[in-house]
Amino acid sequence: MKKIINIVEDEKDLNELVKSYLEKEGYAVNSYLTFDEAYAHIDDDCDLWILDIMLDDKSGFDLIEIIKNNNLNKPVIFMSARDKEFDRIIGLEKGSDDYITKPFSPKELVLRVNNIIKRVYKEDQHIQINGYDIDENQRTVYKDNKLIDLTTKEFDLLMLFVKNRGNAFVREQILEKVWDQNYFGSDRVVDDTLRRLRKKMPDMNIQTIYGFGYRLG
Repeated sequence: MKKIINIVEDEKDLNELVKSYLEKEGYAVNSYLTFDEAYAHIDDDCDLWILDIMLDDKSGFDLIEIIKNNNLNKPVIFMSARDKEFDRIIGLEKGSDDYITKPFSPKELVLRVNNIIKRVYKEDQHIQINGYDIDENQRTVYKDNKLIDLTTKEFDLLMLFVKNRGNAFVREQILEKVWDQNYFGSDRVVDDTLRRLRKKMPDMNIQTIYGFGYRLG
């Protein structure tokens, strides 16, 4: 399932820019322009907050206190035009995970978000690729929030391609890695399993390299 990020930023253009970059990265994003809008959704499901410090007559410092009172471990990133050590210290004291100064590169913010998400939710081995949400720990695959039922070998084959995206494999390599070296049988089992996988996951870009093998593009 997609991680949910809440942005609270009163500059509409910046709000929409950050939202678009995070959505391209695969996150579900809710954006709010005011303190009151964000406060109205304070109890909604969310995995990370991005807060502007200056919010009309209130501040992101006020908001983080409410967020942390609800869930002390909820990660928060501050972004502010004020590059002051005092603000950074206050943010850290109130429990923020990061602080980024405007103007900043949206790509840098995305990288910081990715790092915090990986650190805080490290137990969740989620992979998002070709529109699919893969949970390696739970061995589940979702598309548009619908579970796709895969057999053990179909999932193992999928993970081989996902973890080695761009690398090409011949059938013998796939047999060795997915079915192990002691498998005795036809290498057609690779083609049969892949055919079923493609039928169940038609948007997964597993390419046939004629005369060689397969790769995930």
